[in-house]
Amino acid sequence: MEAARQYNVHEAKTHFSRILEQVAVGEEVVICKAGEPVAKVVPLRPKVRRTGRGSLSGQIRIADDFDELPDDIADAFGMR
Repeated sequence: MEAARQYNVHEAKTHFSRILEQVAVGEEVVICKAGEPVAKVVPLRPKVRRTGRGSLSGQIRIADDFDELPDDIADAFGMR
């Protein structure tokens, strides 16, 4: 794994747009003050795109006996 790029505070302020571009493509950037790392800029996880209700219609099958518990499991949970 490649080490994160490091910028001092002055460089980070000067090149903030460039840093954001690097992060947007998946890189991590470390901001240092007096040579010591103080912050890490990391990409956000991408948003999950929801396609709406029914988008998995026909792709999921639920067995007819789904709601029926085997006797030993029902006994273990005190359901008999």
